[in-house]
Amino acid sequence: MNYLHLNCLLSTRLRRRGFLIGGGALTGLAIASQWQRVVAQPKFSDNPFKLGVASGDPLPDSVVLWTRLAPEPLTEGGGMPRQPVPVQWQVATDNNMSNVVQRGTVMATPELTHSVHAEVGGLEPNRWYWYQFKVGSELSPIGRTRTAPLPGDRLNRFRFALASCQSWASGYYPAYRDMAEDDLDLVVHVGDYIYESPIPEDSGMRSEKVPERVRPEPMTLEEYRLRHALYKLDPDLQAAHASLPWIVTWDDHEVENNYADDIPQEGSQQEVFLRRRANAYQAYYEHMPLRSVSKPEGPNMKLFRRFTFGNLAEFSVLDTRQYRSDQVCPEGFPSSFACPARLDPSRTMTGAEQERWLLDGLDRSQVTWNAIANQTIFAQYDYAPGSEQQFNRDQWDGYAANRQRILDFLAQRQPSNPVVITGDWHSSWVNDLKQNFDNPNSPTVGTEFVCSGISSGISWDEEVERVLSENPHVKFFDGKFRGYVRCELTQQQWRSDIRVVENSSQSGVPAANLPVRTLASFLVENGQPGPQRI
Repeated sequence: MNYLHLNCLLSTRLRRRGFLIGGGALTGLAIASQWQRVVAQPKFSDNPFKLGVASGDPLPDSVVLWTRLAPEPLTEGGGMPRQPVPVQWQVATDNNMSNVVQRGTVMATPELTHSVHAEVGGLEPNRWYWYQFKVGSELSPIGRTRTAPLPGDRLNRFRFALASCQSWASGYYPAYRDMAEDDLDLVVHVGDYIYESPIPEDSGMRSEKVPERVRPEPMTLEEYRLRHALYKLDPDLQAAHASLPWIVTWDDHEVENNYADDIPQEGSQQEVFLRRRANAYQAYYEHMPLRSVSKPEGPNMKLFRRFTFGNLAEFSVLDTRQYRSDQVCPEGFPSSFACPARLDPSRTMTGAEQERWLLDGLDRSQVTWNAIANQTIFAQYDYAPGSEQQFNRDQWDGYAANRQRILDFLAQRQPSNPVVITGDWHSSWVNDLKQNFDNPNSPTVGTEFVCSGISSGISWDEEVERVLSENPHVKFFDGKFRGYVRCELTQQQWRSDIRVVENSSQSGVPAANLPVRTLASFLVENGQPGPQRI
């Protein structure tokens, strides 16, 4: 797909949202009065903004603006010279970029594959802004972003999308097109932004062919960069990034399936795996709208953080991969948990520091809704019929004591309306969070919404469905459709709409232009934990 065609797609979709991609991105013309002249005037083999623009980590007075210079995204280095390049950015209060309120220049360096993370301050709280980049004579598409309200300010309505699991080879992203065209304030992505598995020679369920260098399982920094660039070329993903700020965290596939801290799934040497993790973490940072405090140091990267939106909502964003104990009990799915190791109180999903941070934040919170953005299913799920028990060792069931401490805290301290928002399992779930999952009469202390995969499919739906009746805290399950969850928060209630892509003839694989609809909707009333279907 050439750059002009991509911008036409973005422009068409974003006009429906009431703003433009910007004529300069299509014509190469700049408004001279709005841009400063720079000494360096680099020349590129093609338009350098093929990977689009994005924003994220919104605060009341600032936001991160992202782009990456890559005129040839699927080649080593993106087709850029091995030298720093000055990139200008501007922020305006209108979609024509005529009322510019902030501007600056950052250096895009080869050490960060010419990615840009402009942390723009001095903005007004709770308002929309538009932004654009310029390098040489080239203009980026215009993106739109929004700052958060001030903590404590009354906010009557907030709408966001919950997304996860977007295997490129498994299908297209009409769910992101739907987000870009909707009236949302934010996207929260809870992991598996890329998949590390090899891409088939026939490109899986996609029609685009990818170069041989992009297809192998990534190990090196350059290979992870190529994988991220491939994903970022998707026009619907670009549209969702350009239209809304994002809050992101990772799960396992950004590095390797089911890794735990410094322990790989596939048994490679720890030193080798940590080099791989360092490469994956750096490529992740380079391609996400993250602040410099999240810039990795070798195989370590601080990603858990908190965002407050007035007096209405607060998001505690978890990282449950980097600090967790290794999985225990027999391999396979589901695992037999006759072994007592999963109940060991020293076993952790979050690490001690992050667990304290989570509970302290919930204890101090002054908002109506406390969202916990989390990777794997938090609620218990017993896969064995009858009196036996079988669990998924990679989810919170494999870290039962860590989970129980959180559940007991919710029961005892009663922070306002805890709602866990989750991805990972390629299927839609709505769960009561029980203080004791083995007792159906135990108090409900919170709610969990699990989003389906954007494109990633499921092969274990029958294993789930055959024991649904033995897990009465699960109020809804669907494994047939792919999509996301749209959430609307008011002072009185939290509404979650399970948005799904209509199935195609290819066993439910999302084709590029399939429509999206609401499969089911649930309400949580303020002060009444647990979901009600509407």
